[in-house]
Amino acid sequence: MSSTGNPQGAPAGEARPGAGGSAAKAVAIVVALAAAAAAGYLFGTRQGAATHDHAAATAAAPAAEASKGGRKILYYRNPMGLPDTSPVPKKDSMGMDYIPVYEGEEEDSGGAVKLSNARIQKLGVRSVAAERRALDAVVRAAGRVEVDERKLASITPKFEGYVERLWVNATGQFVARGDPLFEAYSPELLATQREYAIAAQGLAAVKDADTATVAGMKRLADSALERLRNWDVTDADLARLAAGGEPRRTLTFRSPASGVVLERRAVQGMRFMPGEMLYQIADLSSVWVIAEVFEQDIGRVRVGQRALLRFDAYPSETFEGLVTYVYPTLRAETRAAQVRIELPNPRGRIKPAMYAQVELPAAGREVLAVPNSAVIDSGTRRVVLVDLGEGRFEPRDVKLGARGDQFVAVLDGVKEGERVVVAANFLIDAEANLKAALAGMTGGVDVAGKKQVTHSAVGTLDDIDAKTGVLLITHEPVPSLNWPRMTMEFVPANESLGKGLKPGAAIDFDFVERKPGEWVVTRIEARK
Repeated sequence: MSSTGNPQGAPAGEARPGAGGSAAKAVAIVVALAAAAAAGYLFGTRQGAATHDHAAATAAAPAAEASKGGRKILYYRNPMGLPDTSPVPKKDSMGMDYIPVYEGEEEDSGGAVKLSNARIQKLGVRSVAAERRALDAVVRAAGRVEVDERKLASITPKFEGYVERLWVNATGQFVARGDPLFEAYSPELLATQREYAIAAQGLAAVKDADTATVAGMKRLADSALERLRNWDVTDADLARLAAGGEPRRTLTFRSPASGVVLERRAVQGMRFMPGEMLYQIADLSSVWVIAEVFEQDIGRVRVGQRALLRFDAYPSETFEGLVTYVYPTLRAETRAAQVRIELPNPRGRIKPAMYAQVELPAAGREVLAVPNSAVIDSGTRRVVLVDLGEGRFEPRDVKLGARGDQFVAVLDGVKEGERVVVAANFLIDAEANLKAALAGMTGGVDVAGKKQVTHSAVGTLDDIDAKTGVLLITHEPVPSLNWPRMTMEFVPANESLGKGLKPGAAIDFDFVERKPGEWVVTRIEARK
């Protein structure tokens, strides 16, 4: 009898052939899955390691590149001068490579110069803060000593006569007021004295006569008396004549003031005419110093101002005078105005015609000022170096105001509190050539001292800015910079570049990078 269950005679625990095949397949699948998982893990591990190694290699690229030139790359900057940097190599939106910046070549967009601490110490760089201060100025001028015109006296007779006798016969001799100078004889003077003596005596004799006679005699006496007084006859001599004294043959001329005889023209026995100067006497107890003050300084001088004077005869001494007058006109030959200074001279040590060095201290109002040594003046520009810290120095064009003895007012270019270089600024200027500010004088060498790279390109001149001269150029790809075809602005190295070209011209040109983002055309010509 047949059965559809287990085969007849088979043990109860033995599997059937169909069931055994299914189990074997299941085991095989499990093993395969496990193997696949293991393989995937191993592949993933290796792949991750490869990715890590690639990233490490990428990060190490700057170091590898730096090791080629022996210099360290600090970062990569945007090739168009935009304020964008990257620690690793990259491209901008137009596909241009970022430019590496090596250690020691850090640049500032404002054209600042960067120096190492060792270089700063070696040059002896020193800076001070710009601050507000009263601009004390000293106006310096040259002067000459002159006689005080108010104390000058001339002796001039008012009648014709002869020099009978000289009492003072030397120039430079000191005379006191009232001292006799000379005696003069005049026939006219002698006759007038006699006339007065007779009239005075006659007036006394007719005092009891009628009124008409007395009045006539009195008029005669008064007329003679007036002439004698006009001729400087003294009151004592007139009284003596009126008392009946004999007329004197000569008249003594006396000094009208105390002083020194500056000029003597009287010679014994000479004839003189009315109004002729025979003596000139000056009181030198005080003198004038006439200073020549230049036009730009005259606004600082005022009447009543103190003046300090030095003379070569007394180099160790300083004399003090007072400004008493500023002359209203300017001398066209010297572009200077004359300033009168009154100087006491009690001992007569200061001599007329001496030269003097004059200093006029002038205190001004409070202004923002920097030391004079901070300004580099080329004649057309005035520049100061502003200390930005960390070894960076920025050249600034400044507008200057009034100049003092040690400081100069700054109207524009520097703010209060900013530090300006006052020592070694000319050395920094010579070493860095003020970078972009004076880039036209660098000779193709940048501030780091390396040679500027010249790039060549072809393109089309689109436009020339009439005011700035900037060239708008559409250039073809530039392999040396990995630039694609694009339109951009270029700065001409000088005004003559591009003068003969018109917009739309096909051109060949060379250019360099003067500072980040500033591309300067050094050669441009029409393409043949």
